[in-house]
Amino acid sequence: QVQLVESGGGLVQAGGSLRLSCAASGFIISINAMGWYRQAPGKQRELVAAIRSDGSTNYKDSVKGRFTISRDNAKNTVYLRMNSLKPEDTAVYYCNRPQGWVSWGQGTQVTVSS
Repeated sequence: QVQLVESGGGLVQAGGSLRLSCAASGFIISINAMGWYRQAPGKQRELVAAIRSDGSTNYKDSVKGRFTISRDNAKNTVYLRMNSLKPEDTAVYYCNRPQGWVSWGQGTQVTVSS
């Protein structure tokens, strides 16, 4: 059964940090590109970071230099380290495969206060 479980969100002050985790089951993340998405209230879901099977990464311009995506193949888990958080980073964060979505998880709420 394919499943994605996100965790690690919370309430932080601007300038703070969080590390999100996405535990995948039912498929192997190391042979798939994986991405972190976010959806703010009233806005469309957007891709903010992705990691390819070869380990290369790319980021939305607004998070470059602040967010880092990584993965632990042994744990079949993808991470998103978020530093220097801004109020505009407030959203529900999800992970999925950019090249063919599987069922979305419940997401994890990130709230950044000013």
